[in-house]
Amino acid sequence: MSDALSYRPKPGEIPTEPGVYRFRDASRRVLYVGKAKNLRARLSNYFAPLSSLHERTRRMVTTATSVEWTTVGTEVEALQLEWTWINEFDPPFNVQFKDDKSYPYLAVTLADEAPRALVTRTTGIKGARYFGPYPKVWAVHETIDLMLKAFPIRTCNNANYKRAMQSGKPCFAGQIGRCFGPCSGTVSIEEHRTIVNGFVSFMGSQDRKLINSLTAQMKEASLAQDYELAARRRDQVKALDAVLEKSAVVLRDNVDIDLFAIEQDELAAAVQLFIVRRGRIRGVRGWVVDKELDLSMSELIDSIMQTAYTGDARPPREIVVPELPDDADALEGWLGGIADRKVRLVAAQRGEKAALLATATQNAKQALMLYKTRRSSDFVARSKALEDLQEALGMESAPLRMECYDVSHLGGTNIVASMVVFEDGLPRKDEYRRFGVPESTDDTDSLYRVLTRRLAYLVPDGSTPEALPTGGVITVDGEAAGLTPPAEAASPDEAEDAAGNGGAAKRKKFRYQPNLLIVDGGQPQVAAAARALRESGVEGITLCGIAKRLEEIWLPDSDYPVILPRNSDALFLIQRIRDEAHRFAITHQRARRKRDINTILGEIPGLGPARIKVLLAHFGSVAKLREASVDSIAEIRGIGPALAAGIHRHLRA
Repeated sequence: MSDALSYRPKPGEIPTEPGVYRFRDASRRVLYVGKAKNLRARLSNYFAPLSSLHERTRRMVTTATSVEWTTVGTEVEALQLEWTWINEFDPPFNVQFKDDKSYPYLAVTLADEAPRALVTRTTGIKGARYFGPYPKVWAVHETIDLMLKAFPIRTCNNANYKRAMQSGKPCFAGQIGRCFGPCSGTVSIEEHRTIVNGFVSFMGSQDRKLINSLTAQMKEASLAQDYELAARRRDQVKALDAVLEKSAVVLRDNVDIDLFAIEQDELAAAVQLFIVRRGRIRGVRGWVVDKELDLSMSELIDSIMQTAYTGDARPPREIVVPELPDDADALEGWLGGIADRKVRLVAAQRGEKAALLATATQNAKQALMLYKTRRSSDFVARSKALEDLQEALGMESAPLRMECYDVSHLGGTNIVASMVVFEDGLPRKDEYRRFGVPESTDDTDSLYRVLTRRLAYLVPDGSTPEALPTGGVITVDGEAAGLTPPAEAASPDEAEDAAGNGGAAKRKKFRYQPNLLIVDGGQPQVAAAARALRESGVEGITLCGIAKRLEEIWLPDSDYPVILPRNSDALFLIQRIRDEAHRFAITHQRARRKRDINTILGEIPGLGPARIKVLLAHFGSVAKLREASVDSIAEIRGIGPALAAGIHRHLRA
């Protein structure tokens, strides 16, 4: 038996967040539902060598044909979602891993003369109102303890209650302050029923109106100097606030919504649909749609609604979307016609629905990344993309090695550039390079200088072109590469050292010549790159640029761009290279800026990391700190007059 499972995801495709995963067979039946604090670490256990797996686990993973996952905010949310889906799908391989006592509930026995709150795993108590399920027993007890501070009701068992009511003596739980029913002798049966109704009402609706009312009563009691009542109301407010913060995945019991999260880029959008019924996530759907040119969010939502509600699918009364489309009224009418009832579109801005939308959006981001990674990793798609690029750009052979360059800066300062390398349509991260550019007039000048330096490594004798500008230093991965022309040298190696190339060891940084050189930008950037390529004397390299706004491809000395078909594998590959170069440049630029700030302030005697953090938190930047007076600096906690004078003097030097 082969140890390789065809559906095994790559480790980098699996997120490290908490979540719930599902194994499915060829008929899409859910075989197993599991939870994990770290999805990547947990799922890797299932794809160990088959001979090392337990027999039951081995049978499950070989029966399955796919695995999928949904990320959530916390491990507790993962527990709740796992329970919901185990009951929803009844997976055959979950039997032995299921809690043998089922999941605990908080129940209120409304049919009793004096209803009590209790923890139970039995769901058949007549006349009881259930809340939950909860992932662990301690979670139910914690909720009861909090609720009893706001709504003191009975907790003792029926035998103790009857004995106390017959004898007129408080029950044992009442004597130690754990029971607040009529058996405790503190309230009547009618008063207790009123408190129970409040308990049930809040647990069912979790409405903040009660908290607002208690807060107002607390303030009134405080103004009237009734501090004991104010303290009780304060404790009640704290308890109810704590209860509301217990769950972001499970909503109120009366909530029926469909919640859509969307993550998009220029070519595609990933959609995550959370189907919530009676406050529980009953299902999750995810798909990727190809976007048309300049597709607005409004048009995208229209398209998604049509995709989601086809066939027998009926929309609920409320649909949560990232933002309301322009034609929200018309869309609500269309959806209402499908559902035969009124349907409302809502853009969640705050509260529990916004929290759930954030969770769904995280899943959409992961789905889009997974889609792009898998599409670019597909051998057939990569081969087709390279062939299409060869034809579109008029190349003699397919671009098996491509290099893409991007420039990043902060308001014209702290300029950096990146070089990313793709071979056979896949990234070669070990050959990525970063450049530091000390001074430049604009992006085109920076690009020209960086490419001139890079192309100098391809000149057979290692010489630097005469047109290379003098003055300044470009750093390559932190190593200086001089821009002044090299002095006369007796050998090519000496010429390389004089030119700043550093000999054969440094030449390995750029030992392979690209077939295709890509720059991020339109005609100006392509013209600058073409000048550097022309002056270098290097031949056999095709040059192009990709303009971000319309995703069009520009060639040197061309008045019109090359338009690749939307959603083609060729355009997808070019876009991914460009995005990777941009990401690499931005990451380096931010890290360098942070390092520069710490270096400048770290040179000041008496100024350590803690004080640097306090200064930056107060002033926001080194520039504002430099403009500050000695007195304003001395006002900062931990900075005395002498140190403030030293800081001021050092930054003004």
